[in-house]
Amino acid sequence: MRTPNQSTVMASPHISAALEAARAATDIIRKAYRGNFSVEYKADASPVTEVDVAAERAIKAALRARFPDYGFYGEETGRDIAAGSEYLWLVDPIDGTKAFVRGYPIFSVQIALMRGSELIMGVSCAPCWNEGLGEVAWAERGAGAWRGLLETPLADYERLRVSTIDQLGKATLSTGNLATLARAPQWLELGRLIPQLHRIRGYGDFVHYHYLAAGKLDAVVESDVNILDIAALAVIVEEAGGRFTDLNGRPPSLETRTVLATNGKLHEAFAGLAL
Repeated sequence: MRTPNQSTVMASPHISAALEAARAATDIIRKAYRGNFSVEYKADASPVTEVDVAAERAIKAALRARFPDYGFYGEETGRDIAAGSEYLWLVDPIDGTKAFVRGYPIFSVQIALMRGSELIMGVSCAPCWNEGLGEVAWAERGAGAWRGLLETPLADYERLRVSTIDQLGKATLSTGNLATLARAPQWLELGRLIPQLHRIRGYGDFVHYHYLAAGKLDAVVESDVNILDIAALAVIVEEAGGRFTDLNGRPPSLETRTVLATNGKLHEAFAGLAL
């Protein structure tokens, strides 16, 4: 018998296409994980591997096969904007390449879809998480947020819901990529908030957003992000009942560089971190 927390929705054509693309990338990533591959470095000193490029090409091919007229914006191959299309795929084939290069599983495939200026769906797939079993979280506007193992049928996915914590003294905050914030006056505000919290962690990458959507922590603060890193995760957190903005309270956009994501009840408590 299906429990109340299990999925009762069918994946839309957009979600089905994104899941198919994520699985195509997963096949490439798993074959290369902890193996030998070439690593180069971008102008900002971040690594990129031949696996990133191959995975993005596989994702692009899978999405184009289903939706040939949609635009595509990938971390490795750049923007390919389809003339006249209101839809744009946002893709990071391996978000967390540094972890992938070092051989630990805190990396993921991120695929989101934007219609106009609104993010409408997202798939976050961690191919080597959970002792290699993998994990997928997905969400679509109005359809909730869901999570399961990579090979699990969608009918068995669990629905994600944020926590109901409404006091800083009971809240857990996870942080990541804080270089810009650490150089800003708002660093003192973060220092003022930390002693008020129940716990602070630094899970990073997809992990703390999956945990936030599942109610395992209550807030995430990051700077120095790219929209391709967090677009899918924004939809997942919001469809789980949370709130996702930049540190200035603005909704995610192609220009987003910072994140404040919470269970919603705690969002205003972090308003002093605005840059």
